[in-house]
Amino acid sequence: MMNYKAFNMWEHKKLNSIFELNGGTTPSTSKREYWNGDILWATPTDIKKLINSSILYNTEKKITHKAVNDNSLRLFKSGTLFLTSRASIGWTILTGREITINQGITALLPKNENEVYPLFYYYYFRFIRNLLNSLASGSTFKEISKSTLRNLHIPLPPLSTQKKIAEILSTADAAIQKVDEAIEKTQRLKKGVMLRLLTKGIGHTEFKDTEIGRIPGEWEVRSLSKVFKLNSGKSRPKLMSSVREDINTYPIYGGNGILGYTNDYLIDKDTIVIGRVGYYCGSVFKAPKYSWISDNALYVTEFKTNDVIIDYLNIYLSFLNLNKFKKQSGQPLITQSIVNGISIPVPQKSEQRIIVDIESNIDKYLELLKTKKQKLQRIKQGLMNELLTGKVEL
Repeated sequence: MMNYKAFNMWEHKKLNSIFELNGGTTPSTSKREYWNGDILWATPTDIKKLINSSILYNTEKKITHKAVNDNSLRLFKSGTLFLTSRASIGWTILTGREITINQGITALLPKNENEVYPLFYYYYFRFIRNLLNSLASGSTFKEISKSTLRNLHIPLPPLSTQKKIAEILSTADAAIQKVDEAIEKTQRLKKGVMLRLLTKGIGHTEFKDTEIGRIPGEWEVRSLSKVFKLNSGKSRPKLMSSVREDINTYPIYGGNGILGYTNDYLIDKDTIVIGRVGYYCGSVFKAPKYSWISDNALYVTEFKTNDVIIDYLNIYLSFLNLNKFKKQSGQPLITQSIVNGISIPVPQKSEQRIIVDIESNIDKYLELLKTKKQKLQRIKQGLMNELLTGKVEL
């Protein structure tokens, strides 16, 4: 039996001497009287999607009291620790309400509540998730057996130590959550700001009705065929496994962004790339000069006018969601003729620059927030490595 023991003076015990293990089941889906009730019924999916949360308050599916009674399901009280033991293994959550579970979750109930702080073990089991996965078996669904779990050796630090460690890690989680909320708020702000800028512009008082909707009176409406010339990319050249410093390498762009690197390029200036076919049909992004454009994408070979800024065009086409213009015969497809027939509003060049600058400033702030989140995540991982292995004495 493989054990996971920290190199410290903590006491270690088999899991079943610290916790009572309980399972659940799935009531028959053919019995309508079992479903759409008011009792929360958790699955591993409900737990796994709460990557940044330690408490489960709701579930995707709910069952009835009849389902609970007929299947002898146990209702677990608020504060119970759940561990996913099937399919998605090693994810933990604490319950925020009374809840029952399916067969993919193991409920861990402390045998002595004066020795166990569940939030500590919420972090501990997530920390050893790779180990738990390595102990699982099964061809259709990987599962870690109850026997394996019962015999797993885990640490039992003093209760005060468990609480201190949980407090430190939950403080790190709270900081990450705060940044997450700021990112979500900024993304919503960006969406609202860009919607207003791309339809109402800046400081306009007079508007006109056009084929693409109501826009400022000073703006023009122009088909994309009069703005640029499109072409299809070419078959991908030989991919390079890595970027080598001793030779020139160039990114290969396709409908889903960078696909790899090559030692040749197709374009020698910045361009707009549009996903042509498949899942990324209609996606839009700006590719830098000295890039290769693959044959699953369209790209702008030249601009027919000098009064449209490439960055404004990139912003507007992304906002427009070209995917809605696709052909649906077999796999999704957007053609040059479809794109050429689309009309866009064209503000004065000076106003385009302001719109581009506003989006750029919001994006810079978003990047700062995302960088901060990454730093906090690295700090948290470092804390887990030190605290959950007992390397740092508290």
